[in-house]
Amino acid sequence: MSLQTKYAEIIAAAQSSGVANLLVREQDGVLYIDGEAPSEAAKQQLWDIYGRIDPEFRSGDMVMNVTVAAGAAPAAAAEYEVASGDNLSKIGSKFGLSWKELYDANKDVIGDDPNKIFPGQKLSIPAK
Repeated sequence: MSLQTKYAEIIAAAQSSGVANLLVREQDGVLYIDGEAPSEAAKQQLWDIYGRIDPEFRSGDMVMNVTVAAGAAPAAAAEYEVASGDNLSKIGSKFGLSWKELYDANKDVIGDDPNKIFPGQKLSIPAK
């Protein structure tokens, strides 16, 4: 199995989350993934996937050098799972945030339409 096949889920997640300047290369039995994530949440998603593939990070066959873009949203203070009947205003009010603050922190998860959230979706709650 090639390393790009082994870590295909990470590569796909990096592409879909908008990692800029994404560079994936294999050298001397090690896969290198470099780029700039649009948010701390997008970067963390890549590390979470890596943790599922190699739970103890012992393989030593991948190096991930993904930074967070300057001016990106700060790391989340909490995570919230959307329930039936939720909207961004309702969720934001629970955490003392406006719907816009919540949307801005989760654009990479929600997409272009802030009205299209769904039950089970996980949103990052930014620190105040």
